[in-house]
Amino acid sequence: MPVSHYLLLLASLPCLPLWAAGQTVHRCENSAGQVTYTTLSCGPGENLSLQRINPYQPGTVSPTTESMLPEAEHRQLSGNKPPRKEPTVVGQFEDRCANLITARQRREAIIGRRILAGMSQQDVESALGKPHSIKVRNSSTRYTYATKKGRSAEIVFDEKGCVKGKS
Repeated sequence: MPVSHYLLLLASLPCLPLWAAGQTVHRCENSAGQVTYTTLSCGPGENLSLQRINPYQPGTVSPTTESMLPEAEHRQLSGNKPPRKEPTVVGQFEDRCANLITARQRREAIIGRRILAGMSQQDVESALGKPHSIKVRNSSTRYTYATKKGRSAEIVFDEKGCVKGKS
């Protein structure tokens, strides 16, 4: 055969249909119903059936059912699932201001530049910035803020550093 025929044969190999690349595997099932797929032979006492597996064909939308292994059985493994339980809160965060306000109220007050009883000195500074003056007298602290229109605001803290409520 001339060399040109070999070249023609070699050039036409990629054009062979893809079903030629399929493979046969052994499906082995034992008496307990356990299924094993192998290219080797089945063990003693197992039922053998041949399965032809075709590779995925490019250009198709999805693999065809004959190119996939049979779908596994979906069954519930255990019938006694424990009921879902809600988590139990064992401890709760308590700030030094005795949780007079919630975290949400604290955030909203800081964003709105408002001061609420139960806020800490750090919360007040987050909302209004550093005070213009600080006075400490008889275990209480006073922050004074001067506003642009000649007005001032005074915030009084107790001995724990929390904003006192109006008396």
